[in-house]
Amino acid sequence: MRYELLGPLLVSNGAAHHSLSAPKMEMTLATLLIAAGRVTTKEQLVSELWSTAPPRRASAAVHVYLSQLRKFLVSAGDHAGDAIVTKPSGYVLRLGGASYDVDDFQQLTRTGRARQHAGQYEAALEAFERALLLVRGPVLDGTAEGPALSAFATWVEEERLDCLELSVEARTALGRHREVISLLHGLIAQYPLRESFYRQLMLVLYRSDRQAEALRVFRSAQKVLRAELGLEPCRSLRRLHQAILTSDRLLDLPLAG
Repeated sequence: MRYELLGPLLVSNGAAHHSLSAPKMEMTLATLLIAAGRVTTKEQLVSELWSTAPPRRASAAVHVYLSQLRKFLVSAGDHAGDAIVTKPSGYVLRLGGASYDVDDFQQLTRTGRARQHAGQYEAALEAFERALLLVRGPVLDGTAEGPALSAFATWVEEERLDCLELSVEARTALGRHREVISLLHGLIAQYPLRESFYRQLMLVLYRSDRQAEALRVFRSAQKVLRAELGLEPCRSLRRLHQAILTSDRLLDLPLAG
């Protein structure tokens, strides 16, 4: 079996993908998945499903959802029917021999970071790209509202952006500057307050002999940050701006900036 939570929730058995059409059941399984191997209490499930306004028979409804989920997982490939275990304090989803895209994503990003640190940029880039392919969209199609699921969705998005930054760094270290210029322009348009993307774009533009454009990117970042947050660009962005103004030779080194 395989569980996929980096996007719409899917369970597969190698031959077919299975999804849940009932939102509450999907949220219940997702809550158990993000705590896989650990106990999720009934109170936590109620909080995820109904926030601060649970129905009178919330506890009974949770029992129904869990019963239906067990049947769903059996049909999806849990032939032993023991993936969800009842404990005195709550419920545990046991992965057993099942694979899980979140675990795969974390392992690939760890591998990528280690390769990057060792200067193995091609291998690092491959790991980051494989990790990014696992993220199929917003967690639960963007419908996660409970505290744990919302926090998890935020974590996934932050990890995805970090992975994107690292992949850009790997390409930059390999001298593939022009490949990332359009990507970074798009990321800045989508995440205008994330200063690291401005920094990366300034560097690759400079290394592509487009110094004037790199300086315009700094002014754009400065304008946005002042208007939105009342702040000046961060220290690393200001240092890079000064280095570009003086054509600092350090900018020609891999991963400088």
